[in-house]
Amino acid sequence: MANNHQVKAKKHLGQHFLTDESVAQDIANTLTLEGYKHVLEIGPGMGVLTKYLLDKPIKTHVIEIDTESVDYLKANYLNLANRVYEQDFLKYDLTEIFGDEPFAIIGNFPYNISTQIVFKTLEMRNQIPEFSGMFQKEVAQRICSKEGSKVYGILSVLTQAFYDTEYLFTVPPTVFNPPPKVDSGVLRLKRKENFTLPVDEKLFFRVVKTAFQQRRKTLRNSLKTFNLSDNLKANVIFGKRPEQLSVDSFLELTQLIENDSTN
Repeated sequence: MANNHQVKAKKHLGQHFLTDESVAQDIANTLTLEGYKHVLEIGPGMGVLTKYLLDKPIKTHVIEIDTESVDYLKANYLNLANRVYEQDFLKYDLTEIFGDEPFAIIGNFPYNISTQIVFKTLEMRNQIPEFSGMFQKEVAQRICSKEGSKVYGILSVLTQAFYDTEYLFTVPPTVFNPPPKVDSGVLRLKRKENFTLPVDEKLFFRVVKTAFQQRRKTLRNSLKTFNLSDNLKANVIFGKRPEQLSVDSFLELTQLIENDSTN
């Protein structure tokens, strides 16, 4: 069970402590253990998930920003003590821990930084073949949603360009202390066999982000800043709205813009 220290120590980080052991075990079991020998847990708190990771044939590392939680983990998980890093995941250079070795990421992610965690994972995708964990349900659904969905957006397209996404199960508020006001969702990302983009990566990111910033408009209108030729704008794809485009269609769109004579 989470104690008062847990609640006080983490409230400012937007984290809710998981108190249900079976859910913690289910999250740990989302890892396939394929293609890596290390796993990094983000925000372990008092180790409710950590202990199940330590049972697996893999080297577990944890990164935690709260000093009291770090001290607790080092004192209570002696076989983990030299792999507890008191750092901010978003700012820390993970090559300090892993060098160029592959590793998986897992966690009960703080709601307020969960999207940023995904974006950092995308930046490090060369080293991260698998990623699983718990988000606010609507964020997990957004990451996994396909074109045509109202929640399909920037996060969906950019994640799915590099990873196969799978929404695994929903977790109710009652298994947390303090209970959040919303359901949580657990997902798994498995990196695609071919995760190299056939287009310029920076341009792809820019096209996706610009398109969804005005998601109700057609691409012909939302992508005006790209100074497209009239000939290109006549292409049928520019009459669509961004949520109508699959990831492959966004790659095709980027290719068209890349090849346009005015760019």
